[in-house]
Amino acid sequence: MASKIHISALFGLLLMVSLFPTSTGARKLTALVEPPPTTLKYHEGHLLTGPISISLIWYGKFNPAQRAILADFVSSLPAAAAMQQEPSVASWWKTVRSYYAQSKSPLPVLSLGKQVLDESYSLGLSLTSAQLLMLARRGGQRRAVNVVLTAEDVAVEGFCTSRCGTHGASPRSKNGRFAYVWVGNSAAQCPGQCAWPFHQTMYGPQTPPLVAPNGDVGVDGMVINLASMLAGTFTNPFGDGFFQGPQEAPLEAASACTGVYGKNAYPGYAGDLLIDSTTGASYNANGLDGRKYLLPALIDPATSSCSTFV
Repeated sequence: MASKIHISALFGLLLMVSLFPTSTGARKLTALVEPPPTTLKYHEGHLLTGPISISLIWYGKFNPAQRAILADFVSSLPAAAAMQQEPSVASWWKTVRSYYAQSKSPLPVLSLGKQVLDESYSLGLSLTSAQLLMLARRGGQRRAVNVVLTAEDVAVEGFCTSRCGTHGASPRSKNGRFAYVWVGNSAAQCPGQCAWPFHQTMYGPQTPPLVAPNGDVGVDGMVINLASMLAGTFTNPFGDGFFQGPQEAPLEAASACTGVYGKNAYPGYAGDLLIDSTTGASYNANGLDGRKYLLPALIDPATSSCSTFV
């Protein structure tokens, strides 16, 4: 069963979904305006509950600073909101948790799992969707979400031409079933598609790019896409959770709000965001240890509208 996910690209781009036999979902870019937000129907499927480790599989060259940006984001998800200045990553994640109340499912208890480094490009510089699943298997295979992160010099099937990220689930086996995510670093290949609004878009209104909160356009763009994929993973892990529209091309919690990051957003404008007085960077969420991130708006099931937090 395939599940659709959204790529966090420009609000003025269309999301289309391509499905893969390995239970992946992808979002694609080709239109001008997103449909209005609406209620995401619960299709009575299982959600990810109980202890869940989020493991990171680093494929290709990432420096320690880049790895820390993404690892700190994942660590900020389960951290108490009191440990983070508001608006916080933890508060953003509460919107995902609110879907569990609607489904009467036990909440997931997240933790940062193991980190696997593959700096030797063991599968080459061009990966297929099937190879992404192979890499994801290097994480845990029980109570796990395994995140494959590909470096900026790695080409991935459909990357840039149709998608910036994917989420799906492995087939059932005696070793258990796990959910997985793939997100690519678009800095060298298509920052205008997959790292907007930190790079000028290739299409639509040509507004100046925003300053990335962690000083890395490609990796800060990966945070946006990873956040989108994780929201889809936990609300629709196996293609029968919360979504709107046909199962083969659904809208999920984040993809229904593509391109919206703050109030008053419109195509080409990310919204009214917070500005770091020192760096001039734009952000809408604080993480652990003073980190700042830009995270996508999510459909709030209580209001059926995009929740922007700032």
